[in-house]
Amino acid sequence: PEPGSGPCGAGQSPPGGAMRAELPGWVPGTAAALLEEAADLLVLHRDFAAALERCEAGCDSLGPGPEPGPEPEVKCSLCVVGIQALAEMNKWREVLSWVLQYYHEPEHLPPKVLELCILLYSQVREPQVMLEVGSSWLRAQANQRLPEFGSLLELYLAQVLLPLGCFEGAEELVRGCAVFSSEQQLEFLSTILESRSRWAQREETCSAAEEQQGPATETVLGGLSLCSLRSMSNHFCLLPYKKMLLATFLLYLVVVRLDPGIGLRYPIFQIPLWVWRNEFLVINLVSV
Repeated sequence: PEPGSGPCGAGQSPPGGAMRAELPGWVPGTAAALLEEAADLLVLHRDFAAALERCEAGCDSLGPGPEPGPEPEVKCSLCVVGIQALAEMNKWREVLSWVLQYYHEPEHLPPKVLELCILLYSQVREPQVMLEVGSSWLRAQANQRLPEFGSLLELYLAQVLLPLGCFEGAEELVRGCAVFSSEQQLEFLSTILESRSRWAQREETCSAAEEQQGPATETVLGGLSLCSLRSMSNHFCLLPYKKMLLATFLLYLVVVRLDPGIGLRYPIFQIPLWVWRNEFLVINLVSV
């Protein structure tokens, strides 16, 4: 019997655990049958590890090279199911390396697999993973003749290059694609220009916010320093000279620690340090 058939009858599937028990090893079968099992495990049973195993077995059975007939479509579908299984197991970091072990070169990826990888890494906010892979695929002459090329180029621009601020690379890629008409090139270049403008506006906003944050922090620290001065100065007149000198120096340390620039703005805060360094001279002067 073919893999996947069992005592449940047509239209029924055994539980994931039962299916795995029936298949201790890989029974003889085609990649298409393994694809059907993998999809069933992924969607119905949500046994993602078992689905990934079926996908790997199916891809291994097809071999590394391109095959005539329906095998390329089956291999692509196996990879799509495998990508979804890895993502469900929160192993999305392994997706690209997992796919490339079956296609070896980025330019050999099927359009559907490339599209899914771009969307996945964009969703997890790591579009840089697809930067070189997408560029290699789009620059391959054979891929530029595919009907999906235009939509994949647009997806690569929107989800990878523009979010990373690679505007020059985006313009170079668009101008270098001979398959586009002049109107299409102008449309893409206009989109790149708008994204560059928004990027520049965000940078200006961030720079302005950083410039405002510095003086605001200094003002807060300066205010805290002056509050510390007012709260402690009322007690100085009640202290003997020696204790007052120590308290003054400690206050100086607190103030300068909170706001190191206050000694430059208010020279009076340099006096306690001079007094502490010349304590015995001050005592002699007071004694006289």
